[in-house]
Amino acid sequence: MPPERHGPGDPMQWLRRAKSNLVRARLGSHIPDVCLEDLCFDAQQAVEKSVKAVLIRMRVDFPYTHNLARLLSLAEQAGVPVPDAVKSAEALTRYATAMRYPGMDEPVSEDECLEAFSSAEIVVTWVEKLLSEPQLEL
Repeated sequence: MPPERHGPGDPMQWLRRAKSNLVRARLGSHIPDVCLEDLCFDAQQAVEKSVKAVLIRMRVDFPYTHNLARLLSLAEQAGVPVPDAVKSAEALTRYATAMRYPGMDEPVSEDECLEAFSSAEIVVTWVEKLLSEPQLEL
C-alpha cells in the first residue's frame, strides 16, 4: 500500500520526496549505464526539497528555484540556524542546471558523485531533526 499523500503545503510530503530522490540516487549508482550527472541531480533535488520542507514549516514563501544558497538564506532569515555542513550543500546547485544537459559542463567523477550523496544525506538528516522539533514554528 502506498504511503498516504498530502498536498504541497505539508512539509513532511516534501521531506518524503527528498528521501525518495536520495534513495534513487544511491540505488542508481549500482545500475549500469546510469549517468552520474543524473544521480547528482537527484542528490541536489533531495537537498532542495528538504530545505523547502523547512521553509514550509516556517511559513516562508519561497521561489521555485534550484538555487540552494538562496533557499538556505531564506531559512536563515526566518531564524533557522544553518550549520556549515548544510551550507556546503550549496555546491550541489550546479547539478540542477548545466549538468543536466550533455556537454554543458565537465563530466562528474565517481568521487564527486559520492560527495554529492554525502552532502545530501547531511541535509536530509538535518531537516528530519528540525521537523521533529515542535518549537520549529513561527
